[in-house]
Amino acid sequence: MMKQILLPAALALSLSACATAVPPVEVTRFHVGDPARSGTIAVEEMPDNPDAGLEFRTYAAAVEQELQRVGFTPPAAAGARSDYVALVGFRRSFRPTGYGDDGRPVSVGVGGGVGSGGFSGMGVGIGINLSGRPKDVVMTQLQVQIRRRADSATLWEGRAVSQAREGTPAAQPGLAAQKLASALIGGYPGESGRTITVK
Repeated sequence: MMKQILLPAALALSLSACATAVPPVEVTRFHVGDPARSGTIAVEEMPDNPDAGLEFRTYAAAVEQELQRVGFTPPAAAGARSDYVALVGFRRSFRPTGYGDDGRPVSVGVGGGVGSGGFSGMGVGIGINLSGRPKDVVMTQLQVQIRRRADSATLWEGRAVSQAREGTPAAQPGLAAQKLASALIGGYPGESGRTITVK
């Protein structure tokens, strides 16, 4: 009876830990002195943004929300001139992973054993062989640059990068945009010139 309870519980805990894992975000920020912390700000697309299109709105909305959290406000009316502009750019790229040096898929295995007292030892092994091509890793990069509208001077800029397995929730644009924007702008303005990891 003891073995029947412990084994499913142990497997459930390990599987739930894998399901809820969120990849960390690497963040780098740069600024001179003490940049602006309030005022009206408009979010616009960065010139030559490589991934322009409908997906930009997802990232722009996430950045705008985080800027409001740290003290900025949107312009009073659409088209009104703002004090500052936040230029937003993002890039998504795919990297193959999971292959060994011989070019064949890597085999992943998990094993465990339970035994106590007068009960005989019991071993359990779970093997997963990735016979098809493993999922690619999606690398997402968000860039934000805050400029003063009057003279286009750059007051603050930063970059956030995350990686997630293709097809997982963390690789979806909505979740990725929110995670990257929160990691990059949270704690604004942050330490200049230092790269940190946000979990």
